[in-house]
Amino acid sequence: MGPPSPIGCATLFGGPGRAMDVLIWSGAVVSLGGVVLLVYCILAAVRARRDAENDAALKARLQRLAAVNMGALAISAVGLMMVVLGIVLG
Repeated sequence: MGPPSPIGCATLFGGPGRAMDVLIWSGAVVSLGGVVLLVYCILAAVRARRDAENDAALKARLQRLAAVNMGALAISAVGLMMVVLGIVLG
């Protein structure tokens, strides 16, 4: 009998280098999703300033948009961490 076959993420993805490629590309997709959300936040803020009826309504819309903006930044940061981790470990 030979040695047992290794089971892990490297064999699931077709080899040790392939697993890091998947991590890099999935991180790039996640980071791109965060950038798309950031662009949405910019466009929504411009639209809100243009269509504002009064200062209170504008402030309420921008406060809600700030939460989406922080989430988009967090998503982009996680995606970039995935890319860096894939490069360092690959």
